[in-house]
Amino acid sequence: MNDGAARVLVALRQAAARGVSGEELSARLGVTRAQVWKHVEALRALGYRIDGDPGEGYRLGAAPDRLYGAELQARLRTKWLAREYHWLETTDSTNRVAAELARDGAPHGATVVAEGQTAGRGRLGRAFFSPPYANLYTSIVLRPTLDTARAPTAILAAAVAVADAVASEVGDDGAVEIKWPNDVLLGGRKTSGILMEMGAEATRVRFLILGIGVNLNVARESFPAEFRATATSLSAHCGRFIDRVGFAARLYDTLEAVLDRHADGGFEAVRARFEARFRMRGRRIRVVDVGGAALDGVAVGVDADGALLLERSDGARERVVAGDVTIAKEGPG
Repeated sequence: MNDGAARVLVALRQAAARGVSGEELSARLGVTRAQVWKHVEALRALGYRIDGDPGEGYRLGAAPDRLYGAELQARLRTKWLAREYHWLETTDSTNRVAAELARDGAPHGATVVAEGQTAGRGRLGRAFFSPPYANLYTSIVLRPTLDTARAPTAILAAAVAVADAVASEVGDDGAVEIKWPNDVLLGGRKTSGILMEMGAEATRVRFLILGIGVNLNVARESFPAEFRATATSLSAHCGRFIDRVGFAARLYDTLEAVLDRHADGGFEAVRARFEARFRMRGRRIRVVDVGGAALDGVAVGVDADGALLLERSDGARERVVAGDVTIAKEGPG
């Protein structure tokens, strides 16, 4: 959306139900009436319904279900997150695009959003199901003052923010939990995944790329067969359509506040909030590392540096810093 079209959109929103004449828009924006008409047509091409009757002027009838920057930033309250905003109709991976922007000098908080992804990625090289116009796929450039040893706890902080935003949207706080380290579950099913990638120099972080995917409006039967038993969306859980722009603004507001706390006090500053949603405690789990080695035990908590604490059958405790976690099914015996 060009700047002129964005300014026309703001004027139409301010007018609400009252029509605004082309002459009034021309005078307000300092452009010709022909340019006003071109901007209105550009907005219509983007999916906005703009009514225009002779003598009554232009009126905004409806906005499209798109994550345009003009839509998002009208609702955003952040200071630095998503203030530089890159919207894409589709891309292979928002993380890849954000990493390129970071290498080119994009600032802290620069944000990429795509309506769909053709090669969305999750942790451990897994694909992330990314159908168009249904969910939120976003990646954020972060430039924290961190050494590489402390950087991994940023993904746990992000999980707190996503979980809080999901709980607030669905109005069901008790149904939202975090599966270490970064999956957000809703009613026991995965609704969000988070992927963090790092650019570093020696032991210092140059930038982090925080990729977040949240299933918002996917019907459960629309998931690929391999995900149907384990995945859900916010709309499937609460039985209503989710306003994607509203959710994105809520998430960015929450995420900025949590990341600021993490920047000031490290993981310890958000640890209590993580543990409040960490309902794996006391449950039998299996952790498989990247090499395929498995470790079984009972989850007993999260350490000060974000490591998962696991108690083996012989009582010994293990610290797990990375791996794929499976929670054992509960049942008799």
